[in-house]
Amino acid sequence: MDIEEFMLGYKTAWEQHDEQLLCNLFAKDGTYHNTPFAEQRGHEAIAQYWQRVKLQEDVRLSYQVLARTPAGGVAHWHVTYQVASEELFKIWAVSTGTSLPARKPGAPLPKLALDGILVAEFNATGLCQVCRIWWHSIVLDGNR
Repeated sequence: MDIEEFMLGYKTAWEQHDEQLLCNLFAKDGTYHNTPFAEQRGHEAIAQYWQRVKLQEDVRLSYQVLARTPAGGVAHWHVTYQVASEELFKIWAVSTGTSLPARKPGAPLPKLALDGILVAEFNATGLCQVCRIWWHSIVLDGNR
């Protein structure tokens, strides 16, 4: 696998809310660092973390490969999605290091955009051994 194939698989797994598709990209003991300080090691941990994408609707991911090597690469990615549950809204607020943004009672849940960088390292069999992402998010609408 190369970085282009990995990013296409990453995009498909996110847009289809499919943790198995994501796990198929990784070595059995592969690690996914969803922030610099958090790590999911192995398929079970990665799949458990990926459950949160099931709380997103209208997911759209685009990417651009910035660099490639025989054993990895770097990509810029951008995703937008509609928050589909209060639970995800709280998870997002905690993951950004902020308190919950104020919302008017009964206001719809927000649409979010995340923009980030992904660095992937592949093992000798072509599966991802280490994936690190760095990202920032914004609320796209005024329903706060």
